[in-house]
Amino acid sequence: MLAKVFSSAVLGVDAYTVEVEVDIRRGLPSFQTVGLPETAVKESKDRVKSAIGNSGYNFPDDRITVNLAPADIKKEGTAFDLPIALGILSATGMISQQRLEEYLILGELSLDGRVKPVKGSLPVALAARDAGFRGVIVPGENAREAAIVNEIVVLPATTLGELVDFLCALCSIDPVWFDIESLFDQTGGEDLDFSDVKGQEHVKRALEVAAAGAHNLIMVGPPGAGKTMLAKRIATILPQMTFREAIETTKVYSVIGLLSEKQALITRRPFRAPHHTISDAGLIGGGHVPRPGEVSLAHNGVLFLDELAEFKKNVLEVLRQPMEDGEVTIARALTSITYPADFMLVAAMNPCPCGYFSDPNHECTCAYTQIHRYRSKVSGPLMDRIDIHVDVPAVAYKDLVCDDEAEGSDKIRERVNQCRAVQADRLKRTKIFCNAQMSNRQIKAYCRIDKAGEDLLEMAINKLGLSARAFNRILKIARTIADLEQAPDISAQHLSEAIQYRSLDRDNLSV
Repeated sequence: MLAKVFSSAVLGVDAYTVEVEVDIRRGLPSFQTVGLPETAVKESKDRVKSAIGNSGYNFPDDRITVNLAPADIKKEGTAFDLPIALGILSATGMISQQRLEEYLILGELSLDGRVKPVKGSLPVALAARDAGFRGVIVPGENAREAAIVNEIVVLPATTLGELVDFLCALCSIDPVWFDIESLFDQTGGEDLDFSDVKGQEHVKRALEVAAAGAHNLIMVGPPGAGKTMLAKRIATILPQMTFREAIETTKVYSVIGLLSEKQALITRRPFRAPHHTISDAGLIGGGHVPRPGEVSLAHNGVLFLDELAEFKKNVLEVLRQPMEDGEVTIARALTSITYPADFMLVAAMNPCPCGYFSDPNHECTCAYTQIHRYRSKVSGPLMDRIDIHVDVPAVAYKDLVCDDEAEGSDKIRERVNQCRAVQADRLKRTKIFCNAQMSNRQIKAYCRIDKAGEDLLEMAINKLGLSARAFNRILKIARTIADLEQAPDISAQHLSEAIQYRSLDRDNLSV
């Protein structure tokens, strides 16, 4: 007899429907799985056989063939255990085929028949909704994650026996549902706050400008100046994630199994800070079985690279594509997978190997050639994609002992939200949402300057040694500064502040 069960698999961060066809014929006992199954999929026959027997059902002593269609895409993981088991029981006449076709089913089976959690439940639920299924049947531990998709029924499966009784109409399973808005209401109570930072008011201002326009930023300063402390708090002033952004980010964490049972949706912008010893595959993604890297885990959030010059040069160079395109494409022999990677880069580095170049309180022991070699680890094309450069000097003693409470993250975030609202209204007819993403055509349309501004820019380029590549960056930063002040036009004052944020383009800092 032939039975068909609908399941799903994940390719990248999106899921597609897989038809699990089970054919049982008379012959010598055998169990064969076809359709490009990986090792974990092939091993499912032993788990399925034990789970069916230990659940009180008879396993057929016939020739069993399982086909996973489409057969030209490699199948990975253990999520096909449950649909294969149900397909065998349906082919032997225990379960109605009509009831099976209403649901998209996935789950791993233990030997005693319990249903264990799998990866990618959220993308699978989205695929089931788009394909028109009545609902999805997922492991109980993945039910909250799948229930983010309110348009379909999400049924939690705990054991094979319980699920068979449900499909035979002998019992009921309560669907899982909850209020999504309540998840966003519970996002307060940050442990980090800008009020914890003493001094460094000009750096806080630069971080506010960066957050308001989603500009990439690099901080340069001696050890102990507070670069890492400031970077960790930038996520607290970014706008709250929209539901669309939360879904996009949660899908990335779902496909690699980083969501806990209690965490249904990621509602806080991620902050990822990989160590400088990370490989290019760990940063961008890849491996024998391609999986997302740190740039994708930072999607819609912040990627912080501390000690930027200590990263391997080839690792830093692979950042150029995701910083430009907002996505990463990993090509393999059989397929090409694209992961989202729209992140805000925040980097920090010392001005020289010893860390005290230009520090009035410490003497730099580095030779010119050492400083040049140290700086050259960060290439020009990569630095060109970083909008804001800010110097972070050592904190003065009077700032450390000052009892005045600094401005908190809440007040800064209010101004950032107002600025983002101005940008969203201006760019509503485009596919971008912030000033940092503006193209050359949009810069010409929205970043017009008067004669005084043109004279100031000309002087900056000619007198301060700024390169031509800094021209568009300065205009975008000035547009953000003007938006923070709710000013319709860019003034010379806005341009003057923007020019200060291109310090690494100046010749006097690299010697």
